Amino acid sequence: MATISDVANRAGVSTATVSRALNGKATVDPELAARVLAAAEELGYRPNGPARNLRKQETAVLALIISDVENPFFTAIARGVEDVAHEAGYSLVLCNSDDTADKERQYVDVALQERVAGVLLSPTGSAETAELLARHSTPVVAVDRPLPDHPSDTVLVDNRLAAKHATLHLSGQGYGRIGCLTGPSGVPTADDRLAGYRDGLRASKLPGSASLVRRASFKAEGAQRAAHALLTQADPPDALLVGNSAMAVGVLEALAALRLKPGRDVGVVAFDDAPWTTLLDPPLSVVAQPAYDMGALAARLLLDRISGDRAETSTTTLSAHLVVRGSSSR
Repeated sequence: MATISDVANRAGVSTATVSRALNGKATVDPELAARVLAAAEELGYRPNGPARNLRKQETAVLALIISDVENPFFTAIARGVEDVAHEAGYSLVLCNSDDTADKERQYVDVALQERVAGVLLSPTGSAETAELLARHSTPVVAVDRPLPDHPSDTVLVDNRLAAKHATLHLSGQGYGRIGCLTGPSGVPTADDRLAGYRDGLRASKLPGSASLVRRASFKAEGAQRAAHALLTQADPPDALLVGNSAMAVGVLEALAALRLKPGRDVGVVAFDDAPWTTLLDPPLSVVAQPAYDMGALAARLLLDRISGDRAETSTTTLSAHLVVRGSSSR
């Protein structure tokens, strides 16, 4: 029996386009729609009637729930999702959880009540949210962090390996007491970056110490306080691996207050290549994550699941890369 994937391959289009064409969506180019209909006829493809009717009761809207809309990393993810969703004829609702479980659960609850076609989520790790999603059949894709205790398609970055490479770079530049400023305990991205930092120390044969590590919220204010505490202790670090670009702002504020210059006095590498990182003196060395690609891939996975073309769940792990600039070069 022919599947929607067979039709898509024959017509040379995506499964999402096949789904929209067969549902008579006006957003499909007439030429593409004709190719889809011809391919379906040639292959003898017939959509599942009850399932198709059920899907038609849903709105052509996707919900994207991210941790922090002010963070350029999540902004780029949202752009990737929106571009793919728009091309497929879907609208996107953007929700900001502020990394709080209660706010996340409220937005998930609203999305389910409004019968959105699917949910993309950067999870806080709340078991309650996972249970809520498990009780419904709405397709879900997790992005940046896995969804605990709920099988779903997931798009991640290899944070641990990226943090290891950044730490090895700082060691190779001659920094001998490398510190790490990461996010809250229990947040997978924060924990993975700390683990990668420790991998890098071991590979460099550098000493590791609890006094060189601080955790804070993924925000500038908390990072500023944590960095100040690190840099004013009796034996401060001479370099820092920083958890994200918002935290990097706090670290730079702490350095300025202490009259320390990145690169010359303290080496700095931060996760995420925000637009302002090249405007500093010296420019900020970063671990650049493929945020746009993460969003686009997550959206495509979700659309495939909405169309009924996916059965098994998958986890896709993308790579980040180090961009070396003046803040980590002595």
